[in-house]
Amino acid sequence: MTREGGRARRRGQGELEGQVLGALREADAPVTAAWVQQRLGGDLAYTTVVTILTRLLAKDVVSRERQGRSFLWTPTADVARLAALRMRRLLDGERDREAVLASFVTALPPGDEQVLRALLDIPGPDAGGTEG
Repeated sequence: MTREGGRARRRGQGELEGQVLGALREADAPVTAAWVQQRLGGDLAYTTVVTILTRLLAKDVVSRERQGRSFLWTPTADVARLAALRMRRLLDGERDREAVLASFVTALPPGDEQVLRALLDIPGPDAGGTEG
């Protein structure tokens, strides 16, 4: 939790993951969990930082390498990929994917809708030019 106006504010789902990944991306080389903790201001417990890093490892957005008794952590994806993974996980948890997607698309501002349309026009990896 963080403090806003003297009251504790609970972080949103995935907010800490984004902050930890952002700190890793600022590093010039692989770093320890203690470095990440310090970079984030030191208000998070070391164990919390390690837990978040471990969750990011399970999502394949960071890698780790043992050095002595600790690990060095490196980002393998950016914050946008992490957000996309969260969106996908939410979508996967719904029964009516089509309704969720339709609701999402109809709520998009015009600029975002244009970006989405342009992205959908790009051939996907399974749209190869060979016939089977």
